[in-house]
Amino acid sequence: MVRFVIIAVVIGVAFTLYALVDAAMSDARRARGLSKPVWVVLIVLLPVIGASLWFTIGKDRGPIAPPPVRAPDDDPRFSGGRMSDDELDAHMRELEDRLRELDEETFPGEEAGSGPAAAAGEATNGVEGTARTERDRAAGDADEPRTETN
Repeated sequence: MVRFVIIAVVIGVAFTLYALVDAAMSDARRARGLSKPVWVVLIVLLPVIGASLWFTIGKDRGPIAPPPVRAPDDDPRFSGGRMSDDELDAHMRELEDRLRELDEETFPGEEAGSGPAAAAGEATNGVEGTARTERDRAAGDADEPRTETN
């Protein structure tokens, strides 16, 4: 009789440990009825009964719905991949070159020396210089008189 009790206790402890590990390691989306942490506490507080309830009620056996598919993005920062140091340096050089090209770009009606870089120089002289440059740019040509129509 004592042997039977010892075997029953060992089987109960093994079953409870198996249920505890299964509940703790399973995906939280598989827990039914209660949240996953509540199931773990229930298994610990009610060893054999909690384990039996976990396997009969709590654990969902159906397939888990896959996460929604997201469209891939060209930029590795958004797709979850990491750039190596060499790729990152090349990407930064490419961006700096593109910014340099944009800084040197001249617009129709502007002289070669009066681009955005020259406007940035005027901006340091005061607010009035910046406002005048923006107004002149909006008018199209600084040399032509500006006429207002009402």
